[in-house]
Amino acid sequence: MPGQSVGFFVTCLVDLFRPSVGFAAIKLLEDAGCRVEVPELQTCCGQPAYNAGDRKAAQAIARQVINAFEGFDHVVAPSGSCGGMMAKHFPGLLADDPAWAARAKDHARRSHELVAFLVDVLGVKAVKAEYQGRVTYHDSCSGLRELGVRAQPRALLASVAGLTLTELPRADVCCGFGGTFCVKYPEVSTKIVAQKAADVVATGADTLLAGDMGCLLNMAGRLSREGATVQVRHVAEVLADMGARPAIGQDSEG
Repeated sequence: MPGQSVGFFVTCLVDLFRPSVGFAAIKLLEDAGCRVEVPELQTCCGQPAYNAGDRKAAQAIARQVINAFEGFDHVVAPSGSCGGMMAKHFPGLLADDPAWAARAKDHARRSHELVAFLVDVLGVKAVKAEYQGRVTYHDSCSGLRELGVRAQPRALLASVAGLTLTELPRADVCCGFGGTFCVKYPEVSTKIVAQKAADVVATGADTLLAGDMGCLLNMAGRLSREGATVQVRHVAEVLADMGARPAIGQDSEG
């Protein structure tokens, strides 16, 4: 659908740790014919407060996000986690507020994860990109289970020249981050990510890809501590032909 207006939801982790993911996502959206804007009033999606049980704070954040993104045909985030929060949880958060319930449902209807939006809504079947290497892909919990993001990134990666995809054993198993889970249960989280790192190394891939910065930062940290040479990147960077820049954990952004 060329000419669709898109409000781009940057996400906290992209903003603070990996701005290049935001630029890559915007490039992909503009290449697909979208008119992209980045509302300055946006903040967090509210998921940390929501997961911590602070419903009042989560509601306040949801209202701010909804207000910032009204008027766009679509709201797109380079994160299944943030996308899932907006698409699946905003309506429930504000269901008892007559002034906001309908607006929350409308915002949810227009909210999408980046790669799923490109494939399922815009009908993008291929990208013009090159990445020389063997990659493996981790499916984030929220993107996979809340939004059904699995086939879409693999379909677009198949069009990247020079790229070979080796499937990750237990690709659908949590990386151990889980938002506040890794803070509440650090020992369990560490065991989970240690197994994930071992699975990544076992593929023989030189690059690990995923669609959520939380997962990527967690896995990059563990791989680095174990001395693995696997590079870690957001899938948008490779699809947008920005894979030549330093990997996550190798530059000042992350």
